Amino acid sequence: MQRKLTSATTLDNLRREAKRWLKALRENGRATQLQEQLDRATKFIPDGVKVAVALALGLGTMVGWKRIVVTVGERIGKQHLTYAQGASAELIAMGTILAADRFGLPVSTTHVLTSGVAGTMAESGSGLQWATIRALVAARFLTLPASIALSAGLYWTFRHVF
Repeated sequence: MQRKLTSATTLDNLRREAKRWLKALRENGRATQLQEQLDRATKFIPDGVKVAVALALGLGTMVGWKRIVVTVGERIGKQHLTYAQGASAELIAMGTILAADRFGLPVSTTHVLTSGVAGTMAESGSGLQWATIRALVAARFLTLPASIALSAGLYWTFRHVF
């Protein structure tokens, strides 16, 4: 069943048209079939890739652990992180990552954890070191475009060299 998209000029008209499309897809079971096909194609990660990523993350943490600990535990707030603050931040990070996984959303574990630590520092009244917070915010806004540009450049290089 094909429907021609009418000349919708308002957002409401577009929403109504999208609802009609979804209803038509559900009625003949096509939406479920398309979702299953997309899931099979996009949610598959080869075992070799999983192992390589785990090794890279493990080695990176082994090499840079001190910088991570100092930044997260000492440089976000004006006082050292307490056990309760660390546990609270970790539990929030765990919940956020699980929710993102459940809904299929990308998330950075580092960004989630540092935000949790900043939240505990702000709530405890110990204060935040704004220079570190500004650097973390800048990193969050720069990592996505930098990753896009680097991967595009690498893909272009591979495509033209190989």
